[in-house]
Order: sequence, then C-alpha cells, then structure tokens
Amino acid sequence: MQFLCKEYQDGNPRVRSLVTETRIHLVPSLNPDGYELAREAGSELGNWALGHWTEEGYDLFENFPDLASALWAAEERRLVPHKFPNHHIPIPEHYLAEDATVSHGTGHGGGAVMGRWCLTPPCPPRQVAAETRAVMAWMDKNPFVLGANLQGGEKLVSYPFDTARPVSEVPAAAPRPPDDYEDDNPELQETPDHAIFRWLAISYASAHLTMTETFRGGCHTQDMTNAMGIVQGAKWHPRTGSMNDFSYLHTNCLELSIYLGCDKFPHESELQQEWENNKESLLTFMEQVHRGIKGLVTDQQGEPIANATIVVGGINHNIKTASGGDYWRILNPGEYRVLARAEGYNPSVKTCSVFYDIGATQCNFVLSRSNWKRIREIMAMNGNRPIRRITPGRPMTPRERMRLRMRL
Repeated sequence: MQFLCKEYQDGNPRVRSLVTETRIHLVPSLNPDGYELAREAGSELGNWALGHWTEEGYDLFENFPDLASALWAAEERRLVPHKFPNHHIPIPEHYLAEDATVSHGTGHGGGAVMGRWCLTPPCPPRQVAAETRAVMAWMDKNPFVLGANLQGGEKLVSYPFDTARPVSEVPAAAPRPPDDYEDDNPELQETPDHAIFRWLAISYASAHLTMTETFRGGCHTQDMTNAMGIVQGAKWHPRTGSMNDFSYLHTNCLELSIYLGCDKFPHESELQQEWENNKESLLTFMEQVHRGIKGLVTDQQGEPIANATIVVGGINHNIKTASGGDYWRILNPGEYRVLARAEGYNPSVKTCSVFYDIGATQCNFVLSRSNWKRIREIMAMNGNRPIRRITPGRPMTPRERMRLRMRL
C-alpha cells in the first residue's frame, strides 16, 4: 500500500495507470487473532501452525461452503445447467443460519477443530466463523474480478479446484495431448477456467525472483510444482470449503493462493529482501485483471441490465453483470464467441478477440425486449398446457370461454 501511494505521487507511469484504472481492495489480515498470536511469539519461536487458526480454533481457509461437491453431485444427476447453475451457485440456506456448522475432511495433515487435531475422517462439524461471514458478505457486495490471498510457509502459487473429486464422480473426459507439466491424477477435477488459472499463476511465479528456482526441492518436502512454481490445490493440499473454490463458484472472481516464501514468519531484517522477491510479481499479477474482455449490457433505450449472464463459448462457466450492467471477464489471448442473455430479453452474440498486450477488449451488448415473459404468463394461466387454437366460425365450449375470461 505504501509503495503504491509513494510511486503514484512520484509519477511512476506504471503505478499511476494501475491505480487509476483499477479498483484495488487490500485486507491487511483476514485472521487478526492468529496474527497477534504469531506476533507475540516472534519469528524465532513461531511455527507453521501458529497463527493459522483463529482464537476460537477455526481454519478460515476451510470454513466456506463446499459448493464444488454440490456442483459435482448435480452433474452426476445431469441437472447442470438446466436445473443447477454452473456459476453463482447460491449459498445453502442452512449455512446462513446463526448456529450453522460446516463439515469437513482432514485435507493435508488433518484439520483443526476448536484447537484440536482431527486425524480420522469424517471430522465433526464446526461452526461458521464471524470472519468467514464477513468475507462472504464483502464478496457479495463488490463485483471482484481477480483476487489473491497471501500466505507464507511455502513458495508457490496454488489455484482451484482445491477440492479433490472422488474417483467415482469424475466424468469420463475426452483424450487430450499429454502435458509435461501435470501428472495424470483421476482425483483432480480441473475448473472450466483451468488454462486461465494457470496463466494467472504463471504470471506471478515467473516474475518472482526465486519461485521457479525449485532445483533444491520445495521448502519442506519435494517440489510439487514440476519446477514451475505453480500447482493445482487439490494436487498439493486437497481440502474442502476453501475460499478459492467458493469465490470461483459463487462470484465472478478468480481467486488464487500465493505463498510468498518458505519462512512463514520472517524476521524483521529479512522483510526487505522478501519484498524485493515479490514486488514485481504483485504488480504483474494485478495487471492481469485488465486481460480479457469487458463491456456493458444495456437495453435498446441504453438502460443497463443487471444480472445479465455472459457466456463464453468453450468455457462452461458463466459470469453475471454488475448492478450497472458492466462486466469483466479474464480470458487468455484468442478469439471467442460471446453471448449475453437476460430474463425478458432476446440474447445477443458477438465474436470478441483478446490480444497478448495488457488491455481488455471492449465488447458491449444491446438486448431487445422479448415476448417470452408474456407468453410464459399466459401459459401459466392455462396451467402450462397447450392453448387450443380457436377456429373462426366454430362456437366456443363453456370451458374455453372460462379460460379466455381468466386470461383477460
């Protein structure tokens, strides 16, 4: 934050462009309770677990609704997308209750329940933390596009899905060319935006001074990134209810976890070097929010249409427009067939091109009113049964007269 303010005042053109054209939200700490515990212990006496949980014993990064499992269960029943959405999946009602609990598995090395370890799944349910509720409300209030949660104790970038799909639920996929950077793993379920997530992760890791120097292995174990500094969460640290999965399935935002360095709590004398290691990466990552397409969805009178759906051909994950009818969709370079649709309007389709240079392509849509809403109302009054055509010259039956009177 200090760097952005100082460079902006000093006239740094790169920072000025970033600050002027981007709404940047910074949260110093998602877990202030844990931070206080870690700060009191200091870097010499701290460990990886210290400060990870809240004072009440919640792991905030496994405290969100598990929407991935709900989506996959709906896919098994072939309910997606006609009866179950592939995007903006609603939060289960029971989760929003004051005394709501969330069940979880052990993930990587177990989970914490009220400050104790749970090593044998299924672990007992735990309550929803106040911090989790606050973050979910914050996400619903702001139309975020790109996000990152910054952590320590490792040096890599992790992207969704974080949840490992049970082998029996993994659908048969079409054969694809082998990827030298990813091992075949039947439990890994890629997001529809897998290629985009990899691009975003690589944009950070490749600009980091040491993140791709994995020839010595990982920070604590073997290198899980195949010398790239990036890994899918479910391959490295499988867990349900992560903030990254929730953000992807409930909002428009693409969220990644960035682990800044091997030392979770570096000494004060080491902070300057840690900043230099990550400075360029942070700037490069934030600039990626301007890659892809953006635009407005309006009616023929120029009025914005909120909650319109933007569909990108070939990517089975849609987004919605904000309250002002505006939208932003991060995409890799290429040519895309994009459709905009909204309740009560005829859909519109365009071909939009995304280039390698930073700068989103403007792709606006104007939707015309549709008669389908009125047709559905008439069908509903008729009990959703076919309306019998009235033949001129033929007298109407008493039932037909009654139905006509009801419609009028």
